Parts: sequence; C-alpha cells; structure tokens
Amino acid sequence: MASLGLPGPSSYHDLCCYGAGIAGNIFAFVLFISPLPTFRRIVRNGSTEQFSATPYIYSLLNCLVCMWYALPFVSYGVVLVATVNTIGAAFQLAYTAVFIAYADAKKRLKVSVLLAGVFCVFGLIVYVSMALFDHKPRRTFVGYLSVASLIFMFASPLSIINLVIRTKSVEYMPFYLSLSMSLMSMSFFAYGALLDDFFIYVRYSFLLLIRDFAWRVA
Repeated sequence: MASLGLPGPSSYHDLCCYGAGIAGNIFAFVLFISPLPTFRRIVRNGSTEQFSATPYIYSLLNCLVCMWYALPFVSYGVVLVATVNTIGAAFQLAYTAVFIAYADAKKRLKVSVLLAGVFCVFGLIVYVSMALFDHKPRRTFVGYLSVASLIFMFASPLSIINLVIRTKSVEYMPFYLSLSMSLMSMSFFAYGALLDDFFIYVRYSFLLLIRDFAWRVA
C-alpha cells in the first residue's frame, strides 16, 4: 500500500489520532465560550447577582493540572491535550477576573483567595513533581492528580445533576452543552485510547459516565 503512495497502517493510526484530538479541541471550545452570555449580563448589569465563580475556579485548576500533564516535562506526544487545556485555563482565568471585577467586596475577597489558592496548589504540584520524581513516576503522579482534579471540578456541576433528578427535567442542563461535552469526551477518549494513554482515556470515560447518568435520570 505504502509503495503505491497510499497511507500505511501507521499513517491511518496517526490520522485518526490527530483527527480525534482536533475534534476534541473544537468541541471543548464550544464549552469554553458557553458562559459568555452570563458574563455579558454581569458586565451589562454591573453585578454578579446570584452567579457563582466556583465552577470557573474548579475548571481553572483542572485545566492547569491537565496542561502540566500534557507538557513534555511530564508526558510526550499529547500536544492536543496541552492546547485544549491551555486555552481552557485562559478562558477560566478571564471569567474569574471579570467576576472579581464586578463582585461585591465579600465575594471579591472570597474569589481572590480561592484564585490564589489555585495557583499555590498548582505551583506546589509543579515543584513536587519536578523535585521528587523522575520522568516516568512523575507522569504517573501527575496523571493520577489530573484524574482527581477532574472529579473535583465536577463536584460543582453534580449539583446541577441533582437538580435534574429532583425536577425530572433537563431544563437546567441545555442539550447543546451536554452534546458538546459528550462529543468532546468521546473524541478525547478515542485520542487517549489510540495513544494508549491510560490517564487521558480514564478522565474522559468518567465524563461520559456523568453525562450518561444525567440524561438517564431526567
């Protein structure tokens, strides 16, 4: 096949791998921009009203940890995980900054402390992983932390699932967001499976289970 100028098995594997990773980045971008209407409302009204910054703080920590996992200091060959989480961290930081700018004094202090805590925790993770571990155990250490941070991030959205269960309605979980989350999770699950990266496909299989559970109980 390769001698006829057609892609061989390895080329097909690479094509599928990069295709899945790029698709995951695209679907993730849809999720990253989904809070924009909320923040336009905050800016327009000059108040955070009853909105909470907690999901964005959790998401920022998760994106930072997963970004660190995907960098060459920890893992090789998972650049599309690094790109999606770098972009995600930038969005979550921007959303948090807007929230701080328009929050009242009490909320501003609370969110600022949480934001500082996120960067302290991330700095500690980087320091410990570089100072105490060689490359292979470093990857395992940060990989398990990335899975844990994902579970921690979904501690807040799980309250939405509880609301879906109580109301028997998916009104509070818009279809297009759930669809984007599912497609992103499937894309990165495939990306991790094709790369044989345990920590990537476990993270996104967990997301698929969460979404499946939410829609089954509604």
